[in-house]
Amino acid sequence: MNWLRQHFAAIADALRHLLRSPGNFVLNVLVVSIALALPFAGLSALENVRPISDQMSVEPEISIFMKPEASRDAALVVGKTINQVLKDGNTNGKVEFIPREKAFDALKSKTGLADVLNTLGSNPLPDSFVVRLPGFENAMNAGRVDDIAQQLKKQAGVDTVQIDSEWVKRLAALLRILRLVLLFLGITLGAVVVAVVFNTIRLQVMTQRDEIEVSRLFGATNSFIYRPFYYTGALLGGCAGLVALGLVVAAQQPLNAAILDFAHLYASEFQLALPSPMAIALLLAVSALLGLFGAMLSVHRQLARKA
Repeated sequence: MNWLRQHFAAIADALRHLLRSPGNFVLNVLVVSIALALPFAGLSALENVRPISDQMSVEPEISIFMKPEASRDAALVVGKTINQVLKDGNTNGKVEFIPREKAFDALKSKTGLADVLNTLGSNPLPDSFVVRLPGFENAMNAGRVDDIAQQLKKQAGVDTVQIDSEWVKRLAALLRILRLVLLFLGITLGAVVVAVVFNTIRLQVMTQRDEIEVSRLFGATNSFIYRPFYYTGALLGGCAGLVALGLVVAAQQPLNAAILDFAHLYASEFQLALPSPMAIALLLAVSALLGLFGAMLSVHRQLARKA
């Protein structure tokens, strides 16, 4: 209980010193919160995009389009060749044949361009195949997928061969790069937070130097003297984290309006959601710990050598 009373007394002492100069405290909180807001916003954006990326299948799909003048018999021959290529490569693939009539009907029903397409007089679409290759999700198998695509390009009557899942892999790679950039940015701005708290506590120690010396004359231990400064740094970091989260939430409102207008063009309702309560608690804890770390560095540098 005595230990608990000492900590409560240290918190009260830290609050009392902060209330003596609230303007400086508010300014320091604003500086730190601006440094924290950018990584917080980046983390929030990545957490919103990550579920979409995870739900996207990266199972490679190879689309084979026949030449427009190729006959149906030629297309069926190519279908047999595709199965043989997969068999020779010990690949379990699913081959789907899409007649030009089926593709034309799907285009009319899904795009709302039925009237325009009817004016063409004839079906301009070719017969096509879609080859799905389960079990080829990782990058090590990308070369095998490319080899299969190259073999299929050489078949008579084939016009175009396209690997349809490449953009999904590029998106996943881009997200990995953004995570690394965000990590680097977070570390850099975290160092800025520590530096700001370090300087704030250093100035506070200098203004309380006489009070500290008197406390030592009365037998105050280092822990008793250091503790209020530790709580000051943690309070500064925690309050800055709250302000940074508030800035991120405030920025999401107008941003979501613009994102929703854009998403409607693709028949989507995607919006940026707020971080989960667990994520918010973790961010606030990290903010407070950065403040505590900066205060510890400053106090030990300013006072330990004078102990």
